[in-house]
Amino acid sequence: MKKFAIYGKGGIGKSTTVSNLSAAISNLGKKVMQIGCDPKADSTILITHGEKVNTTLDLIREKKDAFELSDMVRLGYNDIICAEAGGPTPGLGCAGRGIICALEKLEEKGAYKKYKPDVVFYDVLGDVVCGGFSMPMRKGYADKVFVITSGENMSIYAAANICIAMRNFKDRGYASLGGIILNKKNVKDEEKKVKELCKEFKTKIIGVLPYDEIVHKAEDMQMTVVEAFPDSSMAKSYIKLAKEVLNA
Repeated sequence: MKKFAIYGKGGIGKSTTVSNLSAAISNLGKKVMQIGCDPKADSTILITHGEKVNTTLDLIREKKDAFELSDMVRLGYNDIICAEAGGPTPGLGCAGRGIICALEKLEEKGAYKKYKPDVVFYDVLGDVVCGGFSMPMRKGYADKVFVITSGENMSIYAAANICIAMRNFKDRGYASLGGIILNKKNVKDEEKKVKELCKEFKTKIIGVLPYDEIVHKAEDMQMTVVEAFPDSSMAKSYIKLAKEVLNA
């Protein structure tokens, strides 16, 4: 089983990218699990074609521990196993704690033993890298971390913070940095800025995703590009990236 955590600033296209990676890898005949580690709980929305996945925090609030694994997951496109951590009641609790609870409950309820995924993706909000948000990096969870960024300043800033966190955790047996994914927004000097980021943290760009309106068209259909437009150049970009991730 290969386990990957994908981090990035909110709004950078992280969940869209992860969902397309899940779809591409499932098309290669692999059993994939995608776990949304973001309070918005919308990581898997394209995989499930808009159908809601019960969040772990909602289940805990409503039922304590009186729920089954089947309540926590939903099978989507190509039987991709979808789960969502969810978030706290606004103004109360800690979103990071939701990630910890979700990952612990998935193990406790036997998710990995039952579904036996070949590949697991943790889709993690990267604006804050502390406490529960660093959980997928920890030993026993992700093997590799990939950071998604564009050339926009705030995106670069968030990506740098994630890389700093990983550098601080390197002696704890945490996941290693697998590389940077450039999700292009066509800003000035975009590749140059991201290459400078890579140089600073001794890593590399493992994939470049061009800006393409077809991504929005697929989202309007509540589908991934890989499913909705399998012959498009954008789908080919996701497939190429998926193979790079698998081989990292």
